[in-house]
Formats: sequence, C-alpha cells, structure tokens
Amino acid sequence: MWAYLLVLGLMNMYAFWIIPYVEVFAGIIHIGLWISMASVLLALAPRHTAEFVFLQKADLSGWENDFVSFNLGIVLITWGFVGFDASAHISEETRRANSTIPKTMFWGIVANMLLAFGMILIFMTCLGDVDALLAAGYPLIAICLNATNSVAGASALVGGNLMTVITATIGSVTSASRLTWAWSRDGALPSYFSCVDPRQRVPVRSVWLPMLLVALLSLLNLASYTAFSVIISLSTFGLYQSYFIAIACMLSARLSGRIGEAPWSLGRAGVAVNVFALVYTAWLGIFMVFPNYLPIDPNYMNYALPINTLIWIIALVTWFAWARNHWPGLNIELIDKIVADGGRDTKD
Repeated sequence: MWAYLLVLGLMNMYAFWIIPYVEVFAGIIHIGLWISMASVLLALAPRHTAEFVFLQKADLSGWENDFVSFNLGIVLITWGFVGFDASAHISEETRRANSTIPKTMFWGIVANMLLAFGMILIFMTCLGDVDALLAAGYPLIAICLNATNSVAGASALVGGNLMTVITATIGSVTSASRLTWAWSRDGALPSYFSCVDPRQRVPVRSVWLPMLLVALLSLLNLASYTAFSVIISLSTFGLYQSYFIAIACMLSARLSGRIGEAPWSLGRAGVAVNVFALVYTAWLGIFMVFPNYLPIDPNYMNYALPINTLIWIIALVTWFAWARNHWPGLNIELIDKIVADGGRDTKD
C-alpha cells in the first residue's frame, strides 16, 4: 500500500507531463476491455433467462421492506458515478477550460452510464451459479473463470480491469493535490502547501499531503477493519454532500441571473437538471446512512452518519470560533482572472 502511494506521488511530482497521455491510454483500454469482457462473457459463459435478469427478486440484506432494499441496491452502484468533479479541480491547467471541462464532465457521465448499464445486464445474464458466486472471495474472478474455464484467461480479464483502476488512482492523486493546493491558496489550509515548485511546475507539497494522510489512515486496517470502515464509510456520502452544495449554489446563481453566457452549457434545461440533481442527491443521501445489512453488528454498521455529524460539528465550531473572524474570504480578483483565462488555448 505504501509502496503504491509512493509510486503515485513520484509520478505526480516528477512525471506529471505524462499523466494526460496515461489517462488517454486508460480511456482506450477502458473501451477495449469493455468490448473484450462483453464478448468473452456473452460467447462463453452459461446464460440466465431474461426473466431471471429483469424479474427475479433476491434480498440478502435482511431488510424485509422491498422499498428500502431497492434503494439500498441503488446506493451500492452510486460509487461508480462519483469523481466527475476531478475535471474541475484541474481546470486551471486545461486548455479552453470554460468549454472543455463541462463537456468532459457531461459526456464522461453519459458514456459511462451507458457502458455501466450494459455491463450490469451482461453480468446478470452470465452470473452462473449464484450460490457459488456469493461464496467466492472475489466475484469478478469467479465470473470470468466460470466463462473461460481458464485461469490465464480470467487473470487477463481481471488484470486488464486492474490497469484501469491504477490509472484512475493516478488521476485521483492529481485531483486531490490540486484541491489541496487551491484550499491553501484561498487560506483554508496553511500557505505552506500553496507553493508551486518552479522546476517541476507542480504543487509538490500539496501532492504529498494527501499521500501522507492516506498512508496514516491505512494503518487503521492493521489494528481493526471496523475502525478502517468507519473512515471509508463516509467517502461516497461526503462526496454527494459536496455535490449537493455546489449544485445548490449553481441553481441559486441561475435563478438570480448571475450566470452569464457560456461557451458550452445546458441552456434552458440547466434549471431542470439542477433541480433533478438536488432531489436525486438528497434522496440517495437518505439511504447512504442506512445499514446495508440486518441485524446490525459492529462489522456491518454504517458509520457514515455519526462520522459525518462529527465532521459538521468540528467545521461549525472552527468556523464560529476562528475562521469567521480570520479568514479573508476568496480572492475575487484572482477568481476573475481565472474565469477570464478560461478560454486560453496555450501551453502556459
């Protein structure tokens, strides 16, 4: 784990210039592996009927209420639709950011929504023996092995998917470092982390701060998996809260006429999309704090709500006790320059 973090950090520090090419390669591999996985499973795996895929119901969560079980099932796949905000975190380093970033976010979600839905149908069709799959330590390997009857073939399919996961974490480090740097630049973190290395042209200190925090948090897993799960249980819930706040601010700006013309936008559909997104996010947020399984025990407890409540309390206390009187606020002049520079099409 620590060696992996070290490699990610060094790449973002010394080889940042190759990361865009790595991500392009990852996108090509992503599509290629989807086609390969779909072809292998549909051609070789035993198939379930359409009735099994679309009509048969199974509930292993312990919840007797079908409505709750259905919504908990929806929550489990929402993790695949987070992270699109990463594009915005590197907007200041993107050419024609005012059109490139929104297009990237929109079409990335649309494309992956279609690919994910298609792959879910394929997996449901080609699951094989459900009981054996549930007993498997890593179900994806079991599905691939069941289809290919070959350890080498199954390893190749799963290994290819791991390649896309690795490239995704490279981009995640880049995104987190730029967010850390922006926080520091705007005064939310010590200015020490706002320094950009003149040689590497990368906020090196902001690259290594998230790496250090993740490395320290990973030690919890050695002592107690339950303690580690307390931390990671907040991940998706925290992200969706941040999306809710951002979308609510955007909707407020739209309704008050503070949003001007943009090179690429949703136009008149923007308000309806924002309202739907808020309702959808709030709805999912309700079920993200539900326990996934009943009866509840320490290993299956959903700690997202109590941890989230603690974080909000700390944030409010620090705001009223210190930040409200000491934080100067956002640098509006700098923001105006960044927005004015959004159409830039040069390397620098």
